Amino acid sequence: MLMDMLWVTLIVLALLSGIWKLFQNLVWRPHALTRWFEKQGITGPSYTFISGSLKEIQGLKKLANEKVLDTHSHDIIPRVMPHYYKWFSLHGDMFLYWFGTRPRVCITEPELAKEVLSNKSGFYTKAKARPSLAAILGKGLVLVEGDDWVRHRKVVNPAFHMEKLKVMTKTMAACTLSKLDQWQEQAIQTKEKYKEIDMSEEFQQLTADVISQTAFGSSFIEGKEVFEVQKELLQRAAASSNNIFIPGSQYIPTRWNVQTWKLNRRAKNTLKRIIESKLNSEDERHSDSRYGDDLLGLLLGTLMAESGRKQGIQLDMDEIIDECKTFFFAGHETTSHLLTWTMFALSLHSEWQESLREEVLRECGTEIPDSDKLSKLKLVNMVLLETLRLYPPAILLTRMASRDTKLGDVSIPKDSEIAIPVLMIQRSKKFWGEDANEFKPKRFADGIARAAKHPNALLAFSVGPRACIGQNFAMMEAKMVVAMILQRFTFTLSPQYQHAPVEKLTLQPQFGLPIFLQPLRE
Repeated sequence: MLMDMLWVTLIVLALLSGIWKLFQNLVWRPHALTRWFEKQGITGPSYTFISGSLKEIQGLKKLANEKVLDTHSHDIIPRVMPHYYKWFSLHGDMFLYWFGTRPRVCITEPELAKEVLSNKSGFYTKAKARPSLAAILGKGLVLVEGDDWVRHRKVVNPAFHMEKLKVMTKTMAACTLSKLDQWQEQAIQTKEKYKEIDMSEEFQQLTADVISQTAFGSSFIEGKEVFEVQKELLQRAAASSNNIFIPGSQYIPTRWNVQTWKLNRRAKNTLKRIIESKLNSEDERHSDSRYGDDLLGLLLGTLMAESGRKQGIQLDMDEIIDECKTFFFAGHETTSHLLTWTMFALSLHSEWQESLREEVLRECGTEIPDSDKLSKLKLVNMVLLETLRLYPPAILLTRMASRDTKLGDVSIPKDSEIAIPVLMIQRSKKFWGEDANEFKPKRFADGIARAAKHPNALLAFSVGPRACIGQNFAMMEAKMVVAMILQRFTFTLSPQYQHAPVEKLTLQPQFGLPIFLQPLRE
């Protein structure tokens, strides 16, 4: 009897403890933090039980997505980030909002963004990713923290050395040439000698081909299978990105979760087969790596080298698989949208299209460019940077305070998130001038650091130690593709195009990018 009473007492205490924790997280903490920030002059939209600000975000985005912008307008913030646009006007350049029960402090000053992203103190870590996004990236370089990040970075970094990337330009060119030949054939078969093509879809396919071949070499066909799985996982993650998330719900066998698990297993099993095939068939023909000169081969070469083992640079099979997932997402998703928005900009601004074509023909002629010739394309580089400024693939960066800290004049409590709206900072008239919403590539004539009033006002690849490791890869691929298109085609926007940029984890055209392509020569 006494034991029964003891068990009942323990159960009651456990229930009360759980209820108290729920009350703290769902009611008391939001109220206390709101008061804490208000005392420091930081206000924002009010907290709603469990959902925080998510319902308002969903409502504002739904209304914004029903609007189509003037094709010549680059002022896209009211459509893409309507909640930030509203809150910024009401609460100033630093405000607090709630991503569910997680507090987020929005900052729009490049100096504060630099302080957070540089993370020299170790106070700001990556904000915990939702399970839907973690399924795409795994525990790869983008999401890992601390000593694990240092270890992953040491392994991955050699694969992205500029000398290694130069070798990959031939693969980039071969994939691009194959795609351009398809376009050429389609165009010359028409009566008008030009063809309307959805460049958004075409660039998705092209960059998938490029990353499949440069990442996996001879296994690129299986690599493309991973791409298809990743694409579906990405769509699922985008669809649920602003929904209320209940921790632990990802383990419940709902139809949605079961399908996600199946896709994740399929991607993992395919990547495991590719990796094991590489490990079991060393290729002595490659001078730099016995496993090949593709990204995976270079990764495995670093891991298996004696010097790597001595330095403790090791990843297990699951970690290698996760790095391969990261290759795919970062290697095709972001680059495809950079190419899409560049084609959009050059279609709108025909004078820049002609200037770039003149530069490409002057420096490269009609031959396929190599890495040395690509480095001479200064105007192409300026246009790509301006496109990244106006249409960055990632429009928001987040970090989390791992302890109580101070950011500028504001005290930030532990576990508060910092939101850095890249899209807003890169269009700030305070730092970019009154023409911040205009397409003016010449602002980058003297480099990135001098393009704005703050050297870190361009955050498309982030800054600091966790800046995008693949930015040179992405820029080289983008230069190659743009140069080869300009050598072979002239292009204009189709009247069917609707200017409707939308965020689906990355910034992309909601209705695609239909372009009229006309070959310069038959």
